[in-house]
Amino acid sequence: MTPVPAKERDRTISMAAEEEIMSILKERLKEITNKTPLEKQENVSRELDNFYRLYGKWRGGISDELIWDKIRPLPESMLQGYSSLKKVDEDDTEGISKLLDKLVVLKLNGERDFDKYHEGLGTGMGLGSACPKSLIRVREESTFLDITISQIENLNESYGVSVPLVLMNSLNTDSETGHALKKYKGSNVEVLTYLQSYYPRIDRETLLPFVKDYNDDGNDGWYPPGHGDLYESLYNSGVLDKLIEMGKEIIFISNIDNLGATVDLNILSHIVKSGCQSQFIAEVTNKTRADVKGGTLIDYNGCVKLLEYAQVPKEHVDDFKCVKKFKIFNTNNLWINLKSIRERVVQGTLERDVIVNHKALGDGRNVIQLETAVGAAIKNFSGAFAINVPRSRFLPVKHTSDLLLVMSNLYSLEEGVIAMSPDRMFPSTPLIKLGPDFKRIQDFLKRFQTIPDLLELDHLTVTGDVHFGRDVSLRGTVIIIANHGERIDIPSNSLLENKIVSGNLRILDH
Repeated sequence: MTPVPAKERDRTISMAAEEEIMSILKERLKEITNKTPLEKQENVSRELDNFYRLYGKWRGGISDELIWDKIRPLPESMLQGYSSLKKVDEDDTEGISKLLDKLVVLKLNGERDFDKYHEGLGTGMGLGSACPKSLIRVREESTFLDITISQIENLNESYGVSVPLVLMNSLNTDSETGHALKKYKGSNVEVLTYLQSYYPRIDRETLLPFVKDYNDDGNDGWYPPGHGDLYESLYNSGVLDKLIEMGKEIIFISNIDNLGATVDLNILSHIVKSGCQSQFIAEVTNKTRADVKGGTLIDYNGCVKLLEYAQVPKEHVDDFKCVKKFKIFNTNNLWINLKSIRERVVQGTLERDVIVNHKALGDGRNVIQLETAVGAAIKNFSGAFAINVPRSRFLPVKHTSDLLLVMSNLYSLEEGVIAMSPDRMFPSTPLIKLGPDFKRIQDFLKRFQTIPDLLELDHLTVTGDVHFGRDVSLRGTVIIIANHGERIDIPSNSLLENKIVSGNLRILDH
């Protein structure tokens, strides 16, 4: 076949050429399946069938391209304030137990986020793509996985229930996560894991996969297609059916790096008391200037729809970033009815917008990845709406600047729940900007003998070769700049309040 131009969804390609591409693709996917070991063939065939449908949607131009003028902020009928929810009676342990008996918690434990505009946790902190998010130590020697299991252990013990934990892993995180789970063998939490799908990358010149079998070309030829794959891979793994057989009705989904995404009994009660008629509920929170690229929920032709930054036309990017127009953003905390998921997967009616991610591989090849977002499925569920939750339910750790906050005395950790210290005078968190010398987590940890006191900090900017001694206190606005070739050592027991520090300040051992 003669290579075709690599323009995204090139309209100059004739219908005959499109049909030829699809025909060749179908044959190539069959070849890949046939070369797969027998024990994996069924799952690989299902995954590649899903890829074929996603590819056909993209090539056919059925990508739900938005007409900007039709976009509206969510009306009150689709957006409910958290304060309006009826609070659960904390003394009604029997009632709470009945609620929790219907619940399963799922954490997204891949190696990176789907959106090319947001670095994944591992890459954002210099850990590489194969680092499981769940195994990073973030607080008092506890990892994300430790904190998550501690939360659920406490629920199960307090209310005599068995809320299970499900981890959606990728090929790169599954093995290490499996080893880490051995330490919880005696826990009262049943942990189920499954692998998300892997799709073949598309060569931008030929518009076809360049891999020839499932193990071909290492991992360069394959990619996880974003967390929107959760539904099909949960079903294909058999875990979805197992959860329903266990009597579970509602799944709470969140990113494992969001320390604020704990089980909320008020939201759970609201869903159950509605008879689970609200099949899909998304948690949103108010946008700040730090969230301008965060996906938002909109009203589009009378339906709730997720709008991601990657889908916004260039001429409307500034409009999208406007906090006054788009006041909320998606936290990726989702509550969904399990049987509704199975019904839509089986019927093939679970539509999500295609996100086209252009990448350059290390060998210089330009490729296309077709991806989807888990929240984009909201448009497929009847009665779907959003709840505007407190900011405390969105506490992600994507970069070392986030890590500095959660490791500090701004937060406490009790029974797996991270909470802001009552000694903090303001409910907002400080704005922290750390330079490239702090990006890698290994370098970050070496630069702090102990984490500074941040209780009264408003803003911190640190660039260059800067090191902090023990028991340093930072208050107000602090800016520390070490120019190239310089080094600044902040002495132990120092108090910096509304200070700018620059130049050389070196403390030597003697």
